[in-house]
Formats: sequence, structure tokens, C-alpha cells
Amino acid sequence: MNGNSAALRRRIAVVAVMVGALVSVAVWSGAAAGASARSTAKPVRIAYLSFAVANSYDAPMLAAAKAAAAKGGAKITVFDANNDPKAQFSQLQTAATSKQYDAIIVQPIFGTGLISVVKQAIKNKIKVVNMDQELGANLGTAKPQVPGLSGNVVFVPTLIGQHLGQLVVKACASKSSCNVGYLFDIKASALDVAIRGGFDKAVAGHGNIKVVAEGESFFTPATGLKAVQTMLTANAAINLVAGSDQGIEGAVQVVDKSKVTLVGYGGSAAGLKGVADGSWYGTVMQLPASEGRIAVQCAIKAVRTGKGCGGIDPVDAVPDAGVVTKANVAKFKGEWPG
Repeated sequence: MNGNSAALRRRIAVVAVMVGALVSVAVWSGAAAGASARSTAKPVRIAYLSFAVANSYDAPMLAAAKAAAAKGGAKITVFDANNDPKAQFSQLQTAATSKQYDAIIVQPIFGTGLISVVKQAIKNKIKVVNMDQELGANLGTAKPQVPGLSGNVVFVPTLIGQHLGQLVVKACASKSSCNVGYLFDIKASALDVAIRGGFDKAVAGHGNIKVVAEGESFFTPATGLKAVQTMLTANAAINLVAGSDQGIEGAVQVVDKSKVTLVGYGGSAAGLKGVADGSWYGTVMQLPASEGRIAVQCAIKAVRTGKGCGGIDPVDAVPDAGVVTKANVAKFKGEWPG
């Protein structure tokens, strides 16, 4: 009986070794096949049309896009319009007709002016993802506005303006007269018109709030500083300044913060720091790095599966609709310096 048991145990051991070897070979073969498929997969060629690479808002967006491309097996070629709508239009024509790209990501300077070429690119079987700025006349929605678009990863300008206005209403609650100096970035742009429209809607009906002066920052703290100096010289009664974070970074250097409240939008690192230390009342989040990452993911998905991403506003995923005050600033992290 003991001899039979020993023989049986030996046979079981041999079978176990053989099974283990077969499993190991199968696992190795599967892993090798997967690695081989990944290594031989054709890279997705993406033309990335930037608003302005050197802009402090755009740089983190591009960095995140490049990281997502590397992770997803894509190659990005960057076209820098450097704030020139005509240059961007020409770059888009090149990307749409050169037959060198599987996908185009566009960050429009003048969205409606690019639609005809975007349609041409889509007709040429190129997957197009819009990013950051709206590609269409409706600045109150994240939904794609061009048929066939593979993704629309944007912030919604009218919503930014409404949230900015809501912050101003809260900041002015204790002021009998709230005299606002309003900083546009570029007053004539459709973007600024939409943001101001949302702002005006939010403050309407609050009799203590009045915009008494306007200026332009052109997305730079230095120009914002000069604009605020000019506004204060013309109207010393200003006790609140509202505008983009870059403009408010200039304003904070020139105002008496014990008398003038500062309200921004952008959710920059500088803005969040100002809210945390009390030198700013609040800011409204924007997430450029998330936009860059998601836009690339959408482009890769569209090329490889034929499926689009629809409309996405990354701010939808953050707390409190992205409206930041000192009470909740710890919940947020800036994705760009300011």
C-alpha cells in the first residue's frame, strides 16, 4: 500500500510539473503576442494646432497632450499659430490636405473661421477633435457643432461668465455700492463677448453692482496691471476688479487689497494661491492640462475604433462646479501657473 502511494504521488508530481510548464508557455506566448501587437501597431499621426505654445495656459495643455500621445502610441506634430488666426487657418489647410495625419486636434483662435477646413478634413477621412475654444457660433454648449467631429473638449464661455458673475455677487453682498472695474482679455473677441454676456446675466438685478470702468489685459499680467492703473485713475471709486486670472495677477500688484476685492477666472496656481491667502476673493476653474490629455485620448480612440467622444467639459468633474472661494480652495489644484 505504501509503495503504491509513493508511485501515485510521483505520477501526480510529474503531471503537475507538465501542466505548470504548459501554462507558463501559454502565458508567455500570450504576453509576447500582446507586446508584439503593441510594438507593431502603426502610430497615430496627430497634427496639433495650438493657439499659442508660449502662453502659460497653453504650455501645460501641450505637455499633457504629449504625455497622452506617448502612452497611447501616437505621434504629435505641433503647429504654433502664435495668436495669429490667418496663420492657424493656413496650418489647418496644410494638415487637412497633406495626407500626413490620421487626426487633427485644433485649439481655435477664431472658431467659426475654421469650420470650412475642418469639414474638408473630415471629408478626407481625418479624425478631428476640437479643444479648449468653441468651434462654432454657440458659445453656451460643450456639444459638437460640426457634423462628424470626433470630440469637442472645451470649456463653456457663457458658463465661465455666469460663475464669475456669481462670485462677484457674493463678494459684493456686504457692499452697499459695488463699483466694478471689468477686465476683458481681448474685448472684441467672441470669447470675451460670451464671457461678459454670462457675467451680465448673473449680476443683473443686483442694484448695488455697477460696472464703472473697463480695460483689457491681453492675457498678460503686465498689461492687466497697466489697465487697472488706468481704470483706478479714471474712477477712484472702484472697489472690485473682475477678469481672467492673468489680468488679476496684474491687478493684485497695484490695488489696495484692503479696499479693492479681486475676482478672477482660470483656476491657475497663482489664482488658487491668492484665494487661499485671502488676497483674491475667488476664481473659476479651467483645466487646460485635462483638455490636452482628453483631446489626444479622443483622437487616438477615433482613429483606432471609429468612435468619437462627443462633448466634454472637464470642469464637470470637479467639485462645486469649479467655483472657488477660500472656503473650498483646498479641494482644487491648478493645472497652469497663471
